[in-house]
Amino acid sequence: MLIEALNEQNKTILVSVPLTTISGKTRIKQRDNVFGYGIPFASRSKVFNQKNYVEWQIGYDAVIPNNVDNFREKDYKNYIATTLKESAFTGSNGKNKTLYELSEYLYYFYKWGVFTKDQLTELKSYLNNLSVDNLLDKHQYCQIKRTQANIKTINNIDFYALTVEYPQLIYRFDEYEIIAEITIGEKQRAIGTQPMLYFCFPITELQSDGVLIGRTAEIKECASFVFNENNAFIVLEMIKIFGMLSESHKSDTIAILEAIINA
Repeated sequence: MLIEALNEQNKTILVSVPLTTISGKTRIKQRDNVFGYGIPFASRSKVFNQKNYVEWQIGYDAVIPNNVDNFREKDYKNYIATTLKESAFTGSNGKNKTLYELSEYLYYFYKWGVFTKDQLTELKSYLNNLSVDNLLDKHQYCQIKRTQANIKTINNIDFYALTVEYPQLIYRFDEYEIIAEITIGEKQRAIGTQPMLYFCFPITELQSDGVLIGRTAEIKECASFVFNENNAFIVLEMIKIFGMLSESHKSDTIAILEAIINA
């Protein structure tokens, strides 16, 4: 997601949020409450309402091309989008990476004095002390469950029926209707579970040229989400949650915190 504007004096970060995308990292959805199941919402044909929210599969890094003067743009969209192009850390996968999205916002808030060195050092220590069993991809409360298969006859055909249960965790940021949503799924190319983190908030949290509720979205319309001193704690807490997803996430977030502290 692109940063629209940085204001050091007011300590604000404006992030552009597309309102019409139906795939990708951000989507407009609809549900009755934060614990409900979100369904896709066609914002170009349906009128925005109070049940709409943004689902953002937020990230924290961007891979740096081997040759920054010659690379395929479609392979490095995050690198193109970040305001911080310099090398920052080596990822758990061995790739050279820089800061993007959450880590990018954390960098600026730390630079502007919203967060202190002690806060980042304390978070780094917290993550370092997390045992493998307490990481969410290994935690007992976050395992995918399968029932025993039983024969069920449907339309005169005998099926083996079983139930597969995928855990979901929701973290609410104080009194805000803003949440972190973690969905536990199966790895597509390996054995084990894979936690996916989403940042979700009502569309009423967005800034736009006009009121969103009661109208449809314009073609390729975007609105703005504002991070500021009042809600900056969300960034730090999201980094903390990212760090407990898995061993690779833990390694990455610790490296990110070290890079920002030493910047």
